[in-house]
Amino acid sequence: MITGHHPTILLITPPLTQVNTPYPATTVIKGFLKSHNYQVFQADLGLELVLDLFSRKQLKELFRHIRSQSSRHTPDIIRTLALEDDYLTTVQPVIHFLQHRDPTLAHRISAEGFLPEGPRFLAIEDMDWAFGTLGVQDKAKLLATQYLEDIADLIRDFISEDFGFSRYAERLGLSALSFQKIEQELNRPDNLIDQIMLKRLSSHLDAVKPDLIGFSVPFPGCLFGALKCAQFIKKQFPESTIMMGGGYVNTELRSLDSSLIFKYINYITLDDGELPSLQIARHLEGEIDRSELIRTYCLLDNNVQFINQSETIKETQFSGSGTPDYSGLMLDRYLSIIEIANPMHRLWSDGRWNKLMLAHGCYWKKCAFCDVTLDYISRYDAMSAKQLVDRIEAIMEQTGQSGFHFVDEAAPPHLLKELAIEILKRRLVITWWTNIRFEKRFSNGLCNLLAASGCIAVSGGLETASDRLLKKMNKGVTIAQAARAANNLQDAGIMVHAYLMFGFPTQTEQETIDALEIVRQFFLEGLVQSVFWHRFALTIHSLVGQHPQQYGIEITGPDPGDFAINDLKYLDPKGTDHDRFSDGLNKAVYNFMHGVGLDFPMDSWFDFNIPKTTCKPHTVSSFLRTQPSLNLDLKQMLWITPIPELSIQPSAGKGKKIAESMIIFNRQSDYHAQPVSEKEGRWVINQLRAISLVENQKVTLGDWRTSYEETFHTGFTLFMNTDLWLTMTTFGLVLL
Repeated sequence: MITGHHPTILLITPPLTQVNTPYPATTVIKGFLKSHNYQVFQADLGLELVLDLFSRKQLKELFRHIRSQSSRHTPDIIRTLALEDDYLTTVQPVIHFLQHRDPTLAHRISAEGFLPEGPRFLAIEDMDWAFGTLGVQDKAKLLATQYLEDIADLIRDFISEDFGFSRYAERLGLSALSFQKIEQELNRPDNLIDQIMLKRLSSHLDAVKPDLIGFSVPFPGCLFGALKCAQFIKKQFPESTIMMGGGYVNTELRSLDSSLIFKYINYITLDDGELPSLQIARHLEGEIDRSELIRTYCLLDNNVQFINQSETIKETQFSGSGTPDYSGLMLDRYLSIIEIANPMHRLWSDGRWNKLMLAHGCYWKKCAFCDVTLDYISRYDAMSAKQLVDRIEAIMEQTGQSGFHFVDEAAPPHLLKELAIEILKRRLVITWWTNIRFEKRFSNGLCNLLAASGCIAVSGGLETASDRLLKKMNKGVTIAQAARAANNLQDAGIMVHAYLMFGFPTQTEQETIDALEIVRQFFLEGLVQSVFWHRFALTIHSLVGQHPQQYGIEITGPDPGDFAINDLKYLDPKGTDHDRFSDGLNKAVYNFMHGVGLDFPMDSWFDFNIPKTTCKPHTVSSFLRTQPSLNLDLKQMLWITPIPELSIQPSAGKGKKIAESMIIFNRQSDYHAQPVSEKEGRWVINQLRAISLVENQKVTLGDWRTSYEETFHTGFTLFMNTDLWLTMTTFGLVLL
């Protein structure tokens, strides 16, 4: 217990998440706690571990260790050892290049003979199709990434099989029904990875001298790192208090009953971490009693207790959660890597994206496979577009970066519309991407508006690509809707990634093959740039997990434990052996993403007999040709580019002067002069001024129709078929 002053707080992202950008949890908690006048520090131990591990000093230690294991040397290892000096010479320059600190090195990396080439390079022999002769920087990033992966393979082979660039000892966190196996691993001798991690941790503890240390554990691959650090803290700084929360905790530890973890952690919090962290800090300084904690596990009298006074303490509204605070993170040291030569797929690993949520929870929250019973999905809470853009500007000021990844489960279309308008109003220059549902509200007009505001890409769930199964899982979209939404996005210049799922309850072999055919047609029509198949996983918090009988399955396990539970085992009497399709599905879409194999027969991707697809070869294109009828008169009109000018020039004709009128449209890349009558020109300019970003009057197409027909006494439909109308829709008129 601390009395008399606020506790000093250190928030840590343990190894490992991403190496290209900070995971946002600690930035959110820091921003919130700072608004309550706490002194808060933060660190990304994952990044620090990777930078130390991939240094000349530690690489030399790795080679020394490998040489001591001569009985395990394969021909590849012998070749790698022969190139030790080349690795030692190039590792630091490569890291600097991937940090954008030495971009000219791209020319040497791209040229054969600079980097030592291990087994990973065998898969990327021909890259001219991807990069041509101009993409030197991107080609170098891909080669540098393979170079680091070769070193990472050595680390996995000789130091720890649990190491990965975005995870450490993930296997221990997956379906960990008991804590005992994790504790056994915690008590083994420290390996090189542990030693580096704990040394970096120690330096933060010495510098900050925190009273309260918080670990955010978003994924199973972060759990062991957090606990290893907590074990060290309890030995070296036993007076410190440790709390832990994050996505993994929220989904896996909701039935926690093991006291063993409390040897290392004092408090474990559920759901949003802002209020629980604040209450723990207030308790430590003696301001509140322990009974006033929120959504928090702790150990009382050797028994695990869950304390939750949420009924008497108001939940923090999303608008009051504070602006994320990135101060203290090594923002110029993150690594931009490219794992695959695909423009959409690279967004996850290339570039330093500011991560921000537009709204708390999901506006749809009905998908049967999703954790809709948990707070992070079920409690939808949005803030205004103005406040969101205020946060965007504040984060840009902090980080010096204008790239944003809006990490919502599904960004609401109406909020995206208001956000885009506010961004354009402020003439703010950002680049952003987000997750969506492929629903009908992503019209051509909305997609053009989003693109104008800086949207470059979206990802969304096409899931099983089967209308029967989409309906069964209550996705709320059809294949036709998804195709039209993706087409509108592509027409606006926005890249599209689709999440795919196979193995949903009652899914048949035929439906799996038909889904692959639909995906092939999506690529063929240019509707997606990348996709990824996920094997359906049944979770305890999903509607399928809560009501298995409604989905025709029987839950068979696991037996209850006292630590973590999330994934469930089940029997699907109507389904098939889905696992055997995994390799073929992934091989097919990997080739599709590279523009290869779109004309191959479907059975060429599998090494066993499959049924012929029942999908017609032009199923997806037929969806694009047939658009649903809409009442356009209800559409809101918006003009998003500079107001055009009306030019009236006198000219002579048969002895009298005639005024020639033109509307001059301008945009960044070109301009157009459209002949009009003076009366029509003045009407158009007045209408566009009213719906401009400055005035933003709520005017519908029906309002235009009424005004036009009253002014010109002719049908508005004819006007919508003129060159003038086409020019306006080309140069900045959007219908929302």
